Amino acid sequence: MGSAGSAGPARSTGHLAKGVRLRGRGPATVTATGRPPLGFVSVAPRRDATDRVALPPRRRTAAPLRLGLPLLAADWAAALLSTTVLGSGQRHTVLVAQLMLCVTVLNAYAGLYRPSGPRTALAELPALAARILVAWCATAALLAALLPAYALSLTALLAGSATQLLVAGCGRAVVHGHRRRTARHRPSSALVVGTGAAGRRFAALFARHPEYGLRPVGIVAPTTGDERTSDTDADPLAPAFPALPVLTTIEEIHRAVIQNGVQQAVFVDGPAAFGGGADPSGLVSLFHEYGCATWFVGGGSGGSGGGGSGGGPMSQHVWGFTCHRVDPPTARRGTLAKRLLDIAVAAPVLLAISPVLLACALAVRLLDGPGVLFRQERVGQHGRTFTLLKFRTLRPADDHEAATRWSVANDRRMSPVGHLLRRTSMDELPQIWNVLRGDMSLVGPRPERPFFVADFSKTHAGYAARHRMPVGITGLAQVHGLRGDTSIEDRSRFDNHYIDHWSLWQDVCIIIRTALSLVRPAGS
Repeated sequence: MGSAGSAGPARSTGHLAKGVRLRGRGPATVTATGRPPLGFVSVAPRRDATDRVALPPRRRTAAPLRLGLPLLAADWAAALLSTTVLGSGQRHTVLVAQLMLCVTVLNAYAGLYRPSGPRTALAELPALAARILVAWCATAALLAALLPAYALSLTALLAGSATQLLVAGCGRAVVHGHRRRTARHRPSSALVVGTGAAGRRFAALFARHPEYGLRPVGIVAPTTGDERTSDTDADPLAPAFPALPVLTTIEEIHRAVIQNGVQQAVFVDGPAAFGGGADPSGLVSLFHEYGCATWFVGGGSGGSGGGGSGGGPMSQHVWGFTCHRVDPPTARRGTLAKRLLDIAVAAPVLLAISPVLLACALAVRLLDGPGVLFRQERVGQHGRTFTLLKFRTLRPADDHEAATRWSVANDRRMSPVGHLLRRTSMDELPQIWNVLRGDMSLVGPRPERPFFVADFSKTHAGYAARHRMPVGITGLAQVHGLRGDTSIEDRSRFDNHYIDHWSLWQDVCIIIRTALSLVRPAGS
């Protein structure tokens, strides 16, 4: 279950306590300001005693449905007007309803209502023509089966399809033209994510081509100051664009988003922009938390030189560079079922063990003094922090020790009752209340303190991705013995495997295995 020491309220600091060894970790990497570089960023902002920066209230990214409503209206109008070429004896309510339904479903499945780069109605004509013809054929077959008197002839079918295609094309041309004009005159504030010349090149490109509707206000670069300036002269486009602030910490991104109303984040050259094989998923999740639409442009969005892998129209590019939009993660399938399982198990368990909780609280109070529970800041889903509850098993020397001490399992200051609680994992029992509150789930990646989340995200690729799912009291890593002072890399691998292959039955199995392991406790 838990791996961190039972200490007092934690505050993140800038360095590790002396003598602390973290198994499975590489050397720490920090910027000149003592903060973690963005190439290894966690979705949780860094916090310290002097600069406590929290995530703003989550903003919703403009929904694809809302952005596609004008196009949907154009398609519906085309479907209605196309029936005017039919005789009065062939028009029927079923015909109109079937056409509108079929066209909507087929176009939505093809992604014709999704946000994208600059589009043209001409590029969409083949996709529209195929789907309109399929919709008319399906409608004709339905009418022939249900209402033979209204059956369509081949001539009527082709005339209706052609009319609908013509009207839909004109309507979409108007919508796309209006969007291009709006984007040119009212561009969205954007952050360009990329190192060195790549970031500056794309910032200059968006400035030179306002038709893409982006106004760069900063460059997010996981590099040091020397690296950012070393290749300025080698970039012919850099002088064409005024100097932009280079953001290297979460705090700087936070301020840029709030002060400039940033709505778009453009990752240039895909994951290659981060270098060293770093995982950009943490930054993508962070921008989604801010409500920013996220785009991958260049090598990471479909390969260099060849066509994009996204299968979009040829017009979907940024000055010849392939691009695709990364939509914010929607609610995972089964999220409601997982939450119901948490409540159905946690509520009766909390009632059943209330005598045990009372006995533990009395033992801690009588043998270790006041302060039965301690509250510690931990990082939960999407990098948001919450207050985790535990029975106190050790009173730390100071806040610095509480924030940076990795394990207190063998600390000589721990009393016999503290050793018993940790060995039996009963110090974790108050976290059932965290589950009922919705801070945690019964099963999920174990939450860690902000200090260690930032540190592990630097040294272990994929660690930040663990925050895609609610954190838990137990998890797949824990039932495989990865508790306490064990490999962080192994834990990350198990946690991400659990998230990628989640099922409700797997949660049940992990809960059962955890309950069985309590019979032969190993402690933390």
